[in-house]
Amino acid sequence: MKIKKYAAIDIGSNAIRLLVSNVIEEKEKEPKFKKSSLVRVPIRLGADTFVSGKISENNIERIIDAMKAFGLLMKVHGVKKYKACATSAMREAENNKEVVNRVLKESGIQIDVINGAKEAQIISSTDLKHLINSDETYLYVDVGGGSTEFTIFSKGKIVNSKSFKIGTVRLINNPKEKNKKIFEKVEVWINKHTKEYKRLSLIGSGGNINKIFKMSGLDAGRPISYIYLNAQYQFLKKMSYKERISELSLNPDRADVIVPATKIYLSAMKWSGARRIFVPKIGLSDGIVKSLYLNEI
Repeated sequence: MKIKKYAAIDIGSNAIRLLVSNVIEEKEKEPKFKKSSLVRVPIRLGADTFVSGKISENNIERIIDAMKAFGLLMKVHGVKKYKACATSAMREAENNKEVVNRVLKESGIQIDVINGAKEAQIISSTDLKHLINSDETYLYVDVGGGSTEFTIFSKGKIVNSKSFKIGTVRLINNPKEKNKKIFEKVEVWINKHTKEYKRLSLIGSGGNINKIFKMSGLDAGRPISYIYLNAQYQFLKKMSYKERISELSLNPDRADVIVPATKIYLSAMKWSGARRIFVPKIGLSDGIVKSLYLNEI
């Protein structure tokens, strides 16, 4: 048996995460990917980019501090190889090259700013094939702070994929009319690409759907129904930001984005005709680790 350590840094629009994973190799067996450590820091880059168009000096310094800390954590864990990927907020920031250069110079961490297509591709490389029924059709929805990736799986294969600028932080900061237009584009895409499938389920990933699943009390592997998710949405929407923190014990940076995130999942279920959503707790970080191991990125 061999155990190798890989790490992924996901620089999102709502938070930055470090995932350290053990890859367990045994003869004549498929490698196993087991999470060793997950650290999340609430640096909301989207609040900068989606309002002013660039990353603020304060948040640049916070990114550098986070990368220094992540570098030390990876050293302690004995990480063999890592990859840092920045998504929507960073790629749209006017000063993203300056940020990347400063982070590299001051922390030694190289950041790759990836586009929406690459993000969807990496997410799709996760172990979904072990989680889905190869005879069925699924719409995979990964909701982030700046964008949402939609991928359609049918008979175990990817048949279509699209990234939309419809993330939670963006929805909070955008004017209502702009959000309405984005939702209309997503509705058209989902209707067009799912209408041929009679039965379809959703697979949801992202911190918000993970939190909702935890709140549901369901056993791992059981899906959330459309009825339950809609009831949760109405319940969360009626509560104030402070009530979500005090009564539901949500983190401050989760208490506001959980409502628009739930709306995205609900809308995707409605437009695709899905009546249930599976929540396997996988995302970009998991995809980065697997791609690193397979030398795909």
